[in-house]
Amino acid sequence: MVATVHPLASQAAYKTLASGGNAVDAALTAAITLGVVDGYNSGIGGGCFILIRTPSGKLYAIDGRETAPRHATVEMYYRDGTPDTALSQVGALASGTPGAIAAYHLAWRKCGQVDWSEHFTEAARIAREGFPISERYARRLAGKQELFERFSGSRDVFIHNGKTLGAGERLVQADLATTLDGIATYGPSYFYRGPVAKKISEWMAHNGGVLNEQDFANYRAKMRKPIVTSYRGHTVIGMPPPSSGGVHVAQILNMLEQFPMRDLYREESAQYIHHVAEAMKLAFADRAFYLGDPDFSRVPSGLIAKSYAQQLANRIDANASTPVESHGVPPNRIPFKTQRHTTHIAVADQQGYWVAMTATVNTSFGSKVIVPGTGVVLNNEMDDFALAPGVANAFGLVGSEANKVESLKRPLSSMSPTIVLGKDSQQPLFTLGAAGGPKIITSVVLGISGVIDLELSPYETLKRPRFHHQWSPDRLVLERSNSSEILAVMKARGHNVYSTSSAGVMQMIYQDPETGEFTGVVEPRLRDK
Repeated sequence: MVATVHPLASQAAYKTLASGGNAVDAALTAAITLGVVDGYNSGIGGGCFILIRTPSGKLYAIDGRETAPRHATVEMYYRDGTPDTALSQVGALASGTPGAIAAYHLAWRKCGQVDWSEHFTEAARIAREGFPISERYARRLAGKQELFERFSGSRDVFIHNGKTLGAGERLVQADLATTLDGIATYGPSYFYRGPVAKKISEWMAHNGGVLNEQDFANYRAKMRKPIVTSYRGHTVIGMPPPSSGGVHVAQILNMLEQFPMRDLYREESAQYIHHVAEAMKLAFADRAFYLGDPDFSRVPSGLIAKSYAQQLANRIDANASTPVESHGVPPNRIPFKTQRHTTHIAVADQQGYWVAMTATVNTSFGSKVIVPGTGVVLNNEMDDFALAPGVANAFGLVGSEANKVESLKRPLSSMSPTIVLGKDSQQPLFTLGAAGGPKIITSVVLGISGVIDLELSPYETLKRPRFHHQWSPDRLVLERSNSSEILAVMKARGHNVYSTSSAGVMQMIYQDPETGEFTGVVEPRLRDK
């Protein structure tokens, strides 16, 4: 079973399964193909986190997060003494060293069953021949035209006759096809030590960037120790820092475990929303203070302690929104040991491989830069660092010293690929993940709670109206599909309510523990196919 946001990527992944590949191979094929057909969300110019469970129960957590260039400093984002977030979001200073290809190759070396080159076949063909873009893709292009105009490589790919491509027009990416062919034939060295790194380094040198060939040559994907916690008898497996997802999904669930969530939902759905939102708020306050790259910052393992969750849960008022001035103080300060414009890929196979992969270039089309001759959309992950205390990034998130810009550091991420094992069982029950910046974390929490607490089917879980709270700004984001009664109750309880059309984009695969049948669900909110 394969679940991605684009049918061409899912079809390519299915072909890999049919040709003898396993779920890991299929996930890699899907990710590479999504970089062609869904390039505003992810691609080889970005990064990813990959969570794998093998048939024997072994877990792999692969960190393909981008790194800050060796010569990066926080000062390079200041103008006249003030941090300028435009510099970390668009252009030459916005990009970290891409990690996706290195992570894909590490996952393939650990678990792959088909030749490396086979993962690129469909993606390179589609890039070379082109594909008709959807209305959603066309809208994204049109909204960024002014920024694309600034960069010749982006203009050449996305703008024809003075306008961005429209719905139904074919997007041809010949340079990207050549790059994919090179990586398929020569391996990651073609990207990290060959023509791609050279072209990007030369472009950066002529356009005020600091990313260079040495940064590419020195990049390594990392194996990390997964976060393994429990929720109402189920084992929950998530990504460790520099993902904040595994930590805070676990932290929020630990708080919810202190309450009868199923009863709260049945008695009054507003009561359920209130309790979850208050738990989200408390967790995101901790995220802003404690979370960062564990190779640079001491992220306390006590954040996921059940005793700490009890302390935080005791602060939740059942009848009113409680102001959260700052972070909490977890009992155990021992650090975790190191071992959104985004997309999520879920794959499971009959052999028993399960894969949850979340990949991104950060905001739509990343830095908006395609370096001529490469076809690669470069990320703008430098915006995921905290440029200064209290300065929000593109998603409104603030951070502290733990996530400041430092040479070779990995910026904090919200990506939350997750695998959940059955109650009192060591067999996978479902896997899920999401896109949407900080809404990734809250979407995954709602997905887990929907299946376990509310006993909903995978489709009902994903279709149910969502909500989100990230502490700063202090507002409860409610999807417009929530009822007017819910809106009124939340306002009456003191929540600063903000309406949105969508609070995250999620994929899920569920396996029936009795029949073994797979159910895959792609985000129902995606109207374009």
